[in-house]
Amino acid sequence: MKRTLLSMLMATASAACFSQNPIVQTNYTTDPAPMVDGDRMYVYTGHDEDHASFFWMDEWRVYSSADMVNWTDHGSPLSQSSFAWADGRAWAAQTIKRNGKYYWYVCAHSKLSNAMAIGVAVGDSPVGPFKDAIGKPLADGNWDYIDPTVMIDDDGQAYLYWGNPRVYFCKLNKDMISIDGQVENIPMTTEGFGGPTFRERQKGVKYKDSYVEGPWIMKRNKRYYLLYAAGGVPEHISYSIAKKPRGPWKYMGEVMPLSNTNSFTNHCGVADFKGHSYFFYHTGKLPNGGGFDRSVAIEEFKYNPDGTFPTILPTDKGADPIATLNPKERVEAETMAFSKGVKVESNDETGVYVSDIHSGDSIVVRVLDFGTVSPTSFSARVASALQGGKMEVHSDAPNGPLLCTVTVPHTGGWEKWQTVNVDLNQKIEGVHNLYFLFRGNQGAKLFNFDWWQFQ
Repeated sequence: MKRTLLSMLMATASAACFSQNPIVQTNYTTDPAPMVDGDRMYVYTGHDEDHASFFWMDEWRVYSSADMVNWTDHGSPLSQSSFAWADGRAWAAQTIKRNGKYYWYVCAHSKLSNAMAIGVAVGDSPVGPFKDAIGKPLADGNWDYIDPTVMIDDDGQAYLYWGNPRVYFCKLNKDMISIDGQVENIPMTTEGFGGPTFRERQKGVKYKDSYVEGPWIMKRNKRYYLLYAAGGVPEHISYSIAKKPRGPWKYMGEVMPLSNTNSFTNHCGVADFKGHSYFFYHTGKLPNGGGFDRSVAIEEFKYNPDGTFPTILPTDKGADPIATLNPKERVEAETMAFSKGVKVESNDETGVYVSDIHSGDSIVVRVLDFGTVSPTSFSARVASALQGGKMEVHSDAPNGPLLCTVTVPHTGGWEKWQTVNVDLNQKIEGVHNLYFLFRGNQGAKLFNFDWWQFQ
């Protein structure tokens, strides 16, 4: 116990000056929907295409973490092409678990109605594979039908909410793929949502606040919380509280006020994990990011004593680590805290791997606990169709102690994998961050990287 406490203290100290947001750098990610399953936090995101001029989104992605700083990329187990009725716009979504199944509620453009629609996919694992659960939209026929959010109440009744610029609401049957009763509208009153009513807004009444889109439904201490993007352009996050799922709702104020996120939209999700509370949102703060190139970020927070939300401001620092990673077990290369330059790809045989590695690129993995017995060697699974390159492994800083240098050879193809083993230059014990620095011919793609492990 003493050693575990010491490791956590060292991990916290090593994180003191580390910038964590946005949490994914290999892709633009958007509209985060967190879900805790077992000992991992999963976050389901959209994927903004590079250099987009609109919300052109073709797939959803999944990431997970056990420590809130190192995130594993699980690829894209669901896309708009997974739904035969859809023909584009893979927008905001949320996943929930029930009876060992995982239900992923999405919105996409419907060929059937030529409008937006709500669909649902189902899988046996939080990372898929997923398939269309019913072969048609769950709810169809209205351009307001976007941004689904789902909740299972204490009595087992499931509820689904969605909508822009008003909130739709329905009960779900126990199968989670059919609607119980009728779809209803939640009254958009000033008392409930802090701004003019929907009809007043249609008539051009100006407003400072009020519901726009991106709802997130949750229950805490017998009260229902509905968080949402509010205001206008740009958006901020506000919330309302009710004693019943239908309301009436009471406007409570802003959670994340207008701030420098470099994005004119915002979309949030909230989850508790291992005794900590987290607020997920998106920004445009990656290089070349903006309103159509957004990225997921996280802030840890504590509820006020009366159960209300505090004001949460975006930071570069993000969340602190709450656990350590074991470097003596195989670690997927796509598990990282921060990266520069690299991308990810996947195939059915290998799964997700790190690609597009060039000289000067890097990966950071945080809070690795080497224990009290130093490893003596290091292995990496790599592939190169060209000349290969070198991978330097440093501890604690880019110019920190050099643990080893891996020389990656020509392996015969970008997916012709070879495991390279090297001895360590020096001992390493306790908790450290690792920096993987890639070197080679300037401008050339060097190699792909699947996994690594200390022995």
